[in-house]
Formats: sequence, C-alpha cells, structure tokens
Amino acid sequence: MADLKPILLVEDNPNDVELTLAALEKSQLANEIVICRDGAEALDYLYRRGPHESRDARDPAVVLLDLKLPKIDGLEVLAAVKGDPRTRAIPIVMLTSSREESDLVRSYELGVNAFVVKPVGFTEFFEAIQDLGVFWAVLNEPPPHRGGWPSNV
Repeated sequence: MADLKPILLVEDNPNDVELTLAALEKSQLANEIVICRDGAEALDYLYRRGPHESRDARDPAVVLLDLKLPKIDGLEVLAAVKGDPRTRAIPIVMLTSSREESDLVRSYELGVNAFVVKPVGFTEFFEAIQDLGVFWAVLNEPPPHRGGWPSNV
C-alpha cells in the first residue's frame, strides 16, 4: 500500500474534520489522510515548504478544500494551485457549506474539479464524503506524473 497517494483535507471546523475522517475510514480507504487547518498550511503542504518540506514528494490523490478558511481562504488556495503548472493537475474538490452562486462560479473559473455543498444532515454528509473518497482515491484515473518537484519550491 506504499504507492497510495494521500488525501489532503483542508478544513478548520473540528466537527467536520472528525466526521470526514470517520466517513473516509468507513469507506475502507487505505490512503493516508493529511489534515491542514488553514489555507496557508495547505499551500505549505502542497509546495513542500516550512514544516512540510521533508514530506513525501507525491501529490495528493485529491484535495478536499473548504471555502471559508483562516489565513488564506479556499478560493486563494485554489487559484494558487490551479495557476501553477507544477500543481494544476492535482484534483481539488471544494467541500463547503456555501450555497452562494458566486462561490460556485468563481471556483469553476479558477479550475476546481468538483464543487460539493456539505449536506446538513449527518447521514447525508457521511455518505457524500464516502462517495467522494472512493471516487477520487480509487476510481479516478489521474494524469501521468511529469517529473519531480524542485527541492527549492
């Protein structure tokens, strides 16, 4: 199982983190789940900076990205990742409570791969996360890897 890519969860709400982890565990995914609590930490992880500079060089199988985050919001993270040729192929799913049409439109303009509104009900949320995890970590066929990361990124 060493070849499985991690799933990056970028979420600041502790309840949503716990529920997401439980749903992914129930899906029996063997992927490591990496949690970042704000947008700045997510970018440090993705670009292997600061405390994440020595992490495994593999990109995540998918980034589950909350929209409303401290420090750097989800749209800014999305713009940075999709605007960089080194990271633009990383699948990003905006996982948010926002039902604002402007958030949906802006996310797709910036290149999001999917936009999922978090269901309010426990069961629906749980099932949505399970489906997302299985699709992006197991069923989705990512583009072929195109070389390694520069060490100074």
